[in-house]
Amino acid sequence: MDTIISAYKYIDEELASPITKDWFLASSIWRVLGIILVYNIFARKLGPYLMRNREPYDLKNIIQLYNISQVVASAYLVYQGYFFFFVNEYNLLCQGVDDSDSETSVWIARNVYIYYMLKYIELLDTVFFILRKSFRQVSPLHLHHHSLMPIVSWIAVRYVPGGQCVMIGFINSFVHIIMYGYYFVAGLGPQYKKYLWWKKYVTVLQLIQFTLVGVHSVVSMFFPCSYPVIFKLLTIGYACIFMNMFGQFYYNSYVKRKPETANGSKRK
Repeated sequence: MDTIISAYKYIDEELASPITKDWFLASSIWRVLGIILVYNIFARKLGPYLMRNREPYDLKNIIQLYNISQVVASAYLVYQGYFFFFVNEYNLLCQGVDDSDSETSVWIARNVYIYYMLKYIELLDTVFFILRKSFRQVSPLHLHHHSLMPIVSWIAVRYVPGGQCVMIGFINSFVHIIMYGYYFVAGLGPQYKKYLWWKKYVTVLQLIQFTLVGVHSVVSMFFPCSYPVIFKLLTIGYACIFMNMFGQFYYNSYVKRKPETANGSKRK
């Protein structure tokens, strides 16, 4: 038992980044798991139960403000990432983590932390679906994605708030500009539906991002640096999980589904 406790303390404390280990919601995985548990209880049971005899809420203006805020926040992270990659001589093959308290390392860690905080704000996607009684959109893929991202992001903030993991946040933030931009246009009204022909390409873009992240981590295995190998392996696993989930979604939504004829009936 003492060995287990010692190992836990070593992983939880000694391996943690000295920059971020005491920051809000970065100090303990148990708080993160508690939030995800409450989120799933609300999304799967409590929310639908509370809304069963209520009319859907009209949240159009709130959701539009939320969507544009997400676009702005994601654009800010992409802007910050640009300086990290192209001004600070980022090594695309393998970039280590600087745990010193230098101005640059703290700046990078702060932006990784902002990305992490956004994963909690994005849980509002699910809350909005439930309050509008759009229960069909609270799919297993949706729940798995929003449940895993805070945990994955916590690992980055807690242990590697910088270095190679910034690539994930940079690419993902770019994708979120497109994704939430699509949601914003879709929320303007049915008259804008003709401009949403690119809906399926949002999913294609998500698949491309996971492919890039996975391939980048595989390549970096052949170019050692101070970035821990265990986190490279975790990133590869993370990419494979989401490629599988989003790949199945794309196949079921755009490949397997039979096209409709002009009168609305499906071709046989």
